[in-house]
Amino acid sequence: MKLKKRSDCPVSTSLDIWGDKWSLLIIRDLMFAKECTYGDFLKAPEHIATNILASRLQALEENKIIEKLDHPESKAKVLYRLTKKGIDLLPIMIEINLWAEKYFPIPANRKAMLKEVKKDKIAFIKSMTKELERQDVR
Repeated sequence: MKLKKRSDCPVSTSLDIWGDKWSLLIIRDLMFAKECTYGDFLKAPEHIATNILASRLQALEENKIIEKLDHPESKAKVLYRLTKKGIDLLPIMIEINLWAEKYFPIPANRKAMLKEVKKDKIAFIKSMTKELERQDVR
């Protein structure tokens, strides 16, 4: 899937890759669950349709936001994981969460995470980035 740029605007170009709601939810799941199978994505509360899931996973992989890995326990499954390029979306995801907390009720586990973020956002992002990058060392 060749990326079609609508303009050279950095916001527009970025949104062309990960800006639809399903792609962001896939990134969210990988960021907070670390790695997921196709079935894991289907179990998310938003109930993504299988055809949309397949399409978004393919686009995210082609744009090097995620990568596929062999599943250690099943040859029939693959694991998806964020790449460095995907991990670099962490500060954006944190800001979306902070914005949402300001205007909407959010789950307790996310509230607890944001409490940690607010203590020292830079340290939290560095720590979580390291944790996500550590997955590369299998």
